[in-house]
Amino acid sequence: MATTAAAPAEIAHTSSLASRVLKVVSGSDRSAALTAVYEHLQAAKDEILEANKRDLEAAEEQAKAGKLSLSLIKRLDLCRSGKWEDMVQGILDVRELEDPVGKITLATKLDQNLDLYRLTSPIGVLLVIFEARPEVIANITALALKSGNAVILKGGKESTHSFAAIAGVISTALSTTSIPPGAVQLVLSREDVNALLDQDQYIDLVIPRGGNELVRYIKDHTKIPVMGHADGLCTIYVHADADETKAVKVVLDAKTDYPAACNAVETLLVHQSICSTILPKIAAMLLAAGVSLRCDTSSRAVLEASSLPPSSKAIIQDATAADYDTEFLELTLAVKVVLSVEEAVGHINAHGSGHTDTIISEDEEIAEKFMAGVDSAGVFWNASTRFADGFRYGFGTEVGISTNKIHARGPVGLEGLMIYKYQLRGNGQGAGEYGSGRKPFLHQKIEY
Repeated sequence: MATTAAAPAEIAHTSSLASRVLKVVSGSDRSAALTAVYEHLQAAKDEILEANKRDLEAAEEQAKAGKLSLSLIKRLDLCRSGKWEDMVQGILDVRELEDPVGKITLATKLDQNLDLYRLTSPIGVLLVIFEARPEVIANITALALKSGNAVILKGGKESTHSFAAIAGVISTALSTTSIPPGAVQLVLSREDVNALLDQDQYIDLVIPRGGNELVRYIKDHTKIPVMGHADGLCTIYVHADADETKAVKVVLDAKTDYPAACNAVETLLVHQSICSTILPKIAAMLLAAGVSLRCDTSSRAVLEASSLPPSSKAIIQDATAADYDTEFLELTLAVKVVLSVEEAVGHINAHGSGHTDTIISEDEEIAEKFMAGVDSAGVFWNASTRFADGFRYGFGTEVGISTNKIHARGPVGLEGLMIYKYQLRGNGQGAGEYGSGRKPFLHQKIEY
């Protein structure tokens, strides 16, 4: 990986040339490159974490001045418990995955000695633009190399020291491998991004990882296909027959495990029939964990009439219409009472972002109706929205979570970075030999 001052057109062209070479680098060589990256990062851990601390100190000053949110600082912190270990382990997890390149997904005998195959193939050149999270460099480098794609990376200015340190280490690691120069590049300026968005002749896919403003900006300023999600506006619906213990545990985990994540729950829908029984118990646990509740009229009335302590009732707020369209990314949760699973599905499809939504219910028929009706990349039954993650899905790591409805959806791992090509293996046949009144095609499935 190189931090480059080259012109954007040159950066993109270099990546395109590297991608052509990378497509034919063997799977074992690509995996060996990941071993080298892992070993070099581990050896440079202290240096990288020291750089990360400088970024954190600067970010905290910006937060005090009201220029940065606390949720962004949490995303920036590589020293947070387990974050470094997860980052480097993700590289090894990706390394151990099956090679995704050249897998046969269709095989058809058109005629004797005329066989058609569809094989997985790298997309080509990826432009990945992300905010704050310094571990994204390692995650995406691993996925790009394993999948045979070249990648251009642009991180947020808040993480400049972290990015530079990690980039330097990865560059040194890759110089000891068979990976072609230019396969992984890091750019630093926003002006470079604007120019790179014009390089549709060289760049095949843009993946923005960040907030709504970033994703919308990217989509509005490029002809290159964009894969990403604008918001992680996740909802949990607690149905009339929900198990109380499951409901409390799942909602608490989804809101408090990591509130700044895109898969944290932002809206809680509760069936009217359990408002006075289960909702107060869920609310008690959330309030004790420091969660601010923004309630509609019905849910607030129930909570104020409950046995919650006066101090808890005093901090419950009235929800506004905008709260049900907001990705809080902090310990805030919008609450609403609904009359049916159909109303819950309708609310989610109208206000959600197509990321991940959950139903808590003991009725399989109701759960299936919910999961079929909600139009999201992830629909869960009796499980926290926080499971929507490439690592947890067994992808090793992810380049992001896509709410698109084409190519890739949900956590995007190696499979989402592949396209396919058709290979036809013949013996001198011409297409004019086949068709009406001529030789018929066999169209027989070939086992593979």
